[in-house]
Amino acid sequence: MDPLIDDTIPFGEENTLNSGKLPHPYVTFFHLFFRVSAVVIYFFGGLFTESFITLFVLIILLLSMDFWTVKNITGRIMVGLRWWNYVDDDGVSHWVYESRKGPIQNYVNPSESRIFWAGLWSVTAMWVLFFITSFFTIHFKWLLLVSIALTLNIANLHGYIKCKSGNQENAGISSMASSFFFQNIGKMRETMSSLNSPSNPQNLKPTGIV
Repeated sequence: MDPLIDDTIPFGEENTLNSGKLPHPYVTFFHLFFRVSAVVIYFFGGLFTESFITLFVLIILLLSMDFWTVKNITGRIMVGLRWWNYVDDDGVSHWVYESRKGPIQNYVNPSESRIFWAGLWSVTAMWVLFFITSFFTIHFKWLLLVSIALTLNIANLHGYIKCKSGNQENAGISSMASSFFFQNIGKMRETMSSLNSPSNPQNLKPTGIV
């Protein structure tokens, strides 16, 4: 595997990392862009189109890009953390939770760290709220979408919490989240097939739109 972060920091960069200035503005932007865009489109997308399929596919794409970006790029650069999985020669799956060695304050900008964790917690909380709303209003098609979003967000949040705590054991939540996600992929295909049938209306709207 590639190093979590470069082992050396250029002379003078320590001051930047510990200042209020963001040393990685583009990384910080994309840490928030995909996840916030998915929430905005879920909540307001019905104002621009009544096609459930269009909104469903667009939100899934944004969620997928967000999951990959946060898991592989922003966590490593913004907070010096990384979680990943590999399968050994015996076919056993192993979950690895890494953190940057050395004093964390020498490698992590406090402002970027706050943005990173705020983005993880706040957006996950929003999807929890959307899940509850969809469940009690009996919008099962949107419930499937929200379940996928919640699974991906919880998987990243759980992984980075374990990285921060240094816990290398009990990867049950991450494993269950991944399994749940792949199970939902099959359900999503079934849903998309049913929506393509002429008997299903295409004017469903997200529960967040009045």
